[in-house]
Amino acid sequence: MADTLFVVLAAGEGTRMRSALPKVLHKIAGREMLAHVMAAATAGAEADIAVVIGPDREDVAACARAMHPGCKVFVQTDRLGTAHAVLAAREALKADYKHVVVLFGDTPLITPATLERMVSAIDEGAGIAVLGFEAENPSGYGRLVTDAGELTAIVEEKDASESERAITLCNSGVMAFSGQLMPNLLDQIGNDNAKGEYYLTDAVAIARALDVKTVSRIADETEVGGVNDRIQLAAAEAVMQQRLREAAMASGVTMRDPESVYMQHDTKLGMDVIVEQNVVFGPGVSVESGAEIRAFSHLEGCHVGANAQVGPYARLRPGADLDARVRIGNFVEIKNAHLGEGAKVNHLSYVGDASVGATANIGAGTITCNYDGVSKHKTEIGEGAFIGSNSSLVAPVRIGDGAYIGSGSVITKNVDAETLAVGRARQVEIPGWVARWRSKDKAK
Repeated sequence: MADTLFVVLAAGEGTRMRSALPKVLHKIAGREMLAHVMAAATAGAEADIAVVIGPDREDVAACARAMHPGCKVFVQTDRLGTAHAVLAAREALKADYKHVVVLFGDTPLITPATLERMVSAIDEGAGIAVLGFEAENPSGYGRLVTDAGELTAIVEEKDASESERAITLCNSGVMAFSGQLMPNLLDQIGNDNAKGEYYLTDAVAIARALDVKTVSRIADETEVGGVNDRIQLAAAEAVMQQRLREAAMASGVTMRDPESVYMQHDTKLGMDVIVEQNVVFGPGVSVESGAEIRAFSHLEGCHVGANAQVGPYARLRPGADLDARVRIGNFVEIKNAHLGEGAKVNHLSYVGDASVGATANIGAGTITCNYDGVSKHKTEIGEGAFIGSNSSLVAPVRIGDGAYIGSGSVITKNVDAETLAVGRARQVEIPGWVARWRSKDKAK
C-alpha cells in the first residue's frame, strides 16, 4: 500500500460556468481540470487517490478512473461542507496511510513540487499542514495566523479582527494530515455555525487543543486559485500555456513568438525543433528533433519525424505519420496517412487514408479520393513515385514504385511500377470558335 492518500473533492456544481458540463471536466490544455489535479498528485512517489463526486455524476467518475484506474470514487449525497465531503471517503481513510492530502478538483495549476512540500511537512512532525498564499488582495479569504513558524489559527474574514484582516497570508483550502490523527480530528468537527456545515479548517483548532503541531506552507497565488467561471478558466489556460512553452524552450525548442503558440498537456517536442508563429498543437502530437513547424499550422493526433518540415498553413489531422525529412507545404491537409522518408507534398493537396513511399513527390492540387459516401478506402503510392499536379487518385488504388502520373489525371486503376499513367480527356481545338461565339453573344 502507498504511504499517501490524496482525497480530491470534485462534487461542486460550478453554476457560474453556465454549462451542462460539470466544472471539473472543463479542460485546460486539452485535459480536464480534475485530471490535472490527479496528475500532480501521482507525479511523485506512489500514492493512492480517492475522488469525491456529487450524485449522478458518472461522467466525473469516468474521468477519474480514466486518469487513474485504481482510484476509489465516493459520492457526497448532501453538500454539508468540506469536512463532510472528506468523510464521504471514510472507507478509504480506514487504511493506515502515513499522509492524507485533501485537494480540490477545480485547481488545475497545483504542482507536484507543492504537494511534495505538504507531505514533507507531515514527515517533519506536523499533524496538519495548511497550504497558504500571499494574496495581492486578501479580501474574502480566510487568513492564516502564524507564530514562530507554526500555524496558530485559520480565521474567516467575517470573524477577523482589524489586525487579522491586515494579514495577507490566506488559506487555499489544501490541507495535509497525519494519517493516524486524521480520523479522530474529523470525528470532532461539528456544525455549530450559521450554515450548519462541517468545515475541514476547524481541524486546526481541534488539533492545537490536543497539542498537535500545525504548520503552513506557501504556494504562489496563481497555483492555488480555483476556477469558478469562464473568465477564470481562460486565466488558468493562459498560465498553463506559459508553463508548457517555457518547459519546451528549456528543453531545447525554439519558438519564434511563444505567446502565439498553443500546446496541449501531452505535446512532445524534441530538441532543436523550431516552431514559428501562430501554431496550434492539438492532443496527441509528437515532433522529433530538428523538425520545423512553420507559421499558421494546426497539428492534432500526429507524428512528425526528425528534420521534417510542416507548413506554413498546413493541417495534420489524427493519424498523420511523417517520417524523417518529409516536406509538407502550404495549404496541405494530411489525415490517417503515413509518408515515408523524404516524401514531399508541397502545396494545395489532400492526402487521406494513404501510404506514400519514401521520396515520392505529390504535385499541387492532388487529392486522394478516399470516401465513396459510405466507406473510406486506401490509396497506396510507391517509393519514388511522381504524382503530377491536379491529379485525383480514386481509392482503393495502388501506384507502383517510380510510377509517373500525368498532370490533371483521374486515376481509377492500379498503376504498375515505373509506368506512366495519364487519365484525362483528349485536348480538342476548334479554330475561329471564339470570334463566332463573341459575335453571337454581341448580337443577343
